[in-house]
Amino acid sequence: MQAAWLLGALVVPQLLGFSHGARGADREWEGVWGGAQEEEREREALMLKHLQEALGLPAGRGDENPEGTPEDEETWGTQEDGQVEEEEETMPPSSSGPSPSPTAEDTVTYILGRLAGLDAGLHQLHVRLHALDTRVAELNRGLRQLREAASDTRDAVQALQEAQSRAEREHGRLEGCLKGLRLGHKCFLLSRDFEAQAAAQARCVARGGSLAQPADRQQMEALTRYLRTALAPYNWPVWLGVHDRRSEGLYLFENGQRVSFFAWHRAPRPEPGAGPSPAPHPLSPNQPNGGTLENCVAQASDDGSWWDHDCERRLYYVCEYPF
Repeated sequence: MQAAWLLGALVVPQLLGFSHGARGADREWEGVWGGAQEEEREREALMLKHLQEALGLPAGRGDENPEGTPEDEETWGTQEDGQVEEEEETMPPSSSGPSPSPTAEDTVTYILGRLAGLDAGLHQLHVRLHALDTRVAELNRGLRQLREAASDTRDAVQALQEAQSRAEREHGRLEGCLKGLRLGHKCFLLSRDFEAQAAAQARCVARGGSLAQPADRQQMEALTRYLRTALAPYNWPVWLGVHDRRSEGLYLFENGQRVSFFAWHRAPRPEPGAGPSPAPHPLSPNQPNGGTLENCVAQASDDGSWWDHDCERRLYYVCEYPF
């Protein structure tokens, strides 16, 4: 680039001086040279133009019109118009492109808007959460009241059950003494339901009594007459409140007292003059004979004798009630 400027500095003055000399010679020899002068000027102008284009210098107005005549102004105007037209031709036609990229201010505004929306949504969530907390508190209060009411109801039901049990025991006691056999300070009542010995004891206790516990021969004979009258003409074994479940051979009443009076069945004796019986009667052996397999006592309804039976056998039973 520096070499181009240096070449321009050396060549341009010589060309300009040469043009001045040529014009002076033209003036002196105007009549002689004629049309050759015009050709020389055109040649110089052409050389100057090529040199300016090569060096990239702005186009000069030349020495033909040093004072800036209107012709020069028109020439320059024409050149400027041409350059403007060339620039307009080189510029691409305007077309509607995509929207411009958002600026930093637009981004901040968008973020602030989104934050405001999130804040509003968070506020609504807080409001709903408060409403839910209030509802949960109300439900907890209602649940506590329901639990208290359920507890009160349970206590009331338990009280009613206890009252019902007392009423049932009292009713059973009164029924036993009104419908059954009254003997001293106790009453006996036969039940024609088939139950195991333990279940029969439970039913007697639920009605305010227990299985019959004849304490002496007088009570035993009175109970025998009552059962014979109630079940005649049949012979049914009836559960008594006597057992040896705790220890074999140790017979106790249901209240835990030891039995001191027994009425065990005995095989019939042979008639006088008859030979001795080789073996006991198979249907009427001496009692008790069941060992550990038969631990509960039942009374026969025909003669009042005691028999030991399996405690799970289902028989009639007789309850006694205090009077």
